[in-house]
Amino acid sequence: MKKIVFVTMGIIAMALTSCKEKAEQPWIVDRFDDVKIIRYEVPEFENQSLNDKILIYYLAEAAKCGRDIMFDQNFKYNLTIRRALEKIYTSYDGNKECPQFVAMEKYLKKMWLANGIHHHYSNDKFKPEFSREWFSEQWDKYGVESQVEKDVILEAIFNENLYATRLNQAKGQDVIATSAGNYYEGLTQAEVEKFYNAMIKKAGNDPCPISYGLNSKLVKKEGKIYEQTYKVGGMYSPALEQVVYWLEKAQEVAEEPLKTTIGLLIKYYKSGDLRDFDAFNVSWVKDTSSNVDFVNGFTEVYGDPLGYKASWESVVNFRDKKACERTQIISDNAQWFEDHSPINPAYRKKEVKGVSAKVITVAMLGGDCYPTTPIGINLPNADWIRKDHGSKSVTIDNITYAYKQAAQGSGFSEEFVLREEDRARMKEHGKLSDDLHTDLHECLGHGSGQLAPGTTGTELGVYSSALEETRADLFALYYLGDKKMIEIGLIPSLDVAKAQYASYIMNGAMTQFSRIELGKDVEQAHMRNRKLISEWAIDLGKEEKVIEWVVKDGKRYIVVNDFDKLRDIFGKQLCEIQRIKSEGDFEAGKALIEKYAVKIDPELHKEVRERYYALNIEPYGGFVNPEYELVKEGDKIVDVKVSYPANFVEQNLHYSDKYSFLPSIN
Repeated sequence: MKKIVFVTMGIIAMALTSCKEKAEQPWIVDRFDDVKIIRYEVPEFENQSLNDKILIYYLAEAAKCGRDIMFDQNFKYNLTIRRALEKIYTSYDGNKECPQFVAMEKYLKKMWLANGIHHHYSNDKFKPEFSREWFSEQWDKYGVESQVEKDVILEAIFNENLYATRLNQAKGQDVIATSAGNYYEGLTQAEVEKFYNAMIKKAGNDPCPISYGLNSKLVKKEGKIYEQTYKVGGMYSPALEQVVYWLEKAQEVAEEPLKTTIGLLIKYYKSGDLRDFDAFNVSWVKDTSSNVDFVNGFTEVYGDPLGYKASWESVVNFRDKKACERTQIISDNAQWFEDHSPINPAYRKKEVKGVSAKVITVAMLGGDCYPTTPIGINLPNADWIRKDHGSKSVTIDNITYAYKQAAQGSGFSEEFVLREEDRARMKEHGKLSDDLHTDLHECLGHGSGQLAPGTTGTELGVYSSALEETRADLFALYYLGDKKMIEIGLIPSLDVAKAQYASYIMNGAMTQFSRIELGKDVEQAHMRNRKLISEWAIDLGKEEKVIEWVVKDGKRYIVVNDFDKLRDIFGKQLCEIQRIKSEGDFEAGKALIEKYAVKIDPELHKEVRERYYALNIEPYGGFVNPEYELVKEGDKIVDVKVSYPANFVEQNLHYSDKYSFLPSIN
């Protein structure tokens, strides 16, 4: 949760190109529903050493081998449904222009994008546009094999009231019993909380507390509650065995300290012991010298409404040496930023340890990071590791570049930004302001502050993810407007901050609603975070009209009238959010989320969607991965070649054929 990996994409992610420009945009390889699929390139791969190329290849293979895990974690019938759809899709010998087949193809693409039958942002179950009867006929015709009765699967797909949301965070409801995610079975929220609270209490004041429940499914059978641990020999073993196989190949070619780090991850996958996971994380965060790096494991808890269970993900990358100059400056000044943070001094770290930041080039995305991906990462998540050993932050430059290339000529800015001076600043400084916001959020925001004595970090429950993202965003927003940024050479002027402030408030209070169906609440943690900051800031600056709604030609716009006072507001917000986290003040965090972050004005919502979709742009972006091929002379590897496939369907069918190792029911 200290990682912003599913972070705000801002204007870059939303202002994708219009359909009329498709021919001029080779970056865009597919469009369906509310999604645009983009390819990303891996610049400088050819110039990496042969050893690093081979290392990237092996780590990339490991990243692809965990794909089934993510599908299964999202919903217990996802693998059965995906395989049934793929069987019908590849076997179909009828008219492929038939509306039923076309609708099924769109549904399958949506499922590939979301790693399941629930939307990757809203968490709502997809509504099939093909009929139950037609699908049932195809199931029988093409001999779909299933461990689950066909009628059970038909109900899962077509019954709107069954498994309606993957992640329920609604106030006053049992969020475990009403969430379709596959982290719990046969349990209520109260039972889960009691189970893990007992573990935390038993551990007492452990200076190195483990993240209870991170790598397991909690199951209740015949009145007994137990954990099914994700490990080799345990749950998800067939996939994890393949992950370990490629990690062992990677370890053979890796140099120290990465060799040791990979070995510790292998040990953890074999034991399932979270102490081993912590040892891996400590080693990983201390490695600031390796050119090639990776994330691989059960890492982020956004998919669990209670924040215990982690989804499987992987990112393989190498250093963007030129761009790292920017993040090095931030790292070098980490103590200054901490010392001057506008929070209670008791909650500042007296000594900032091990903060490292770099800009990376992603070489492969896997699990919860594919096909939709973060633009920044800050890990590890354990507070005690961050306090004692530091954290590692990355900004993913080739992904943001791909977004930018796909975003040319959308008309978004002209439609939603009222003032020409704001548009001019966004055009001139938007990329830099977005990059620095991500850098500050990841490198320092998540790594800043400390807990009060006696606070465990688990007190905020269902609100923890959104509040943590709020804290990191506020840290970035506050310091982006500091003259220190000019002094240390990161920005030419405070116009960079003004560009970010204007776009951030507009997105948080308005344009991000284009991603949400009419009548729905805001559920996703990062969207809640942005809405909370923006609408709370409007409220705090109401008397002085720091931020103002303006109506022109029947359209609503939001403008920042006083950027300096807005920065002061960000500082006040950060102070309160840090207090809530440091003290574990659940009620205060709940009050802010419920007041500012959940409900949408229905009239504004309708207007935003109408204006947005009139531009013929999709609000979400996903990616196709590059492909790597070993070049051999006899048994000797002499090179690794990279290519850029442009077919989303072919890549996913290939992954399902070559990298699918789990049974349909686990």
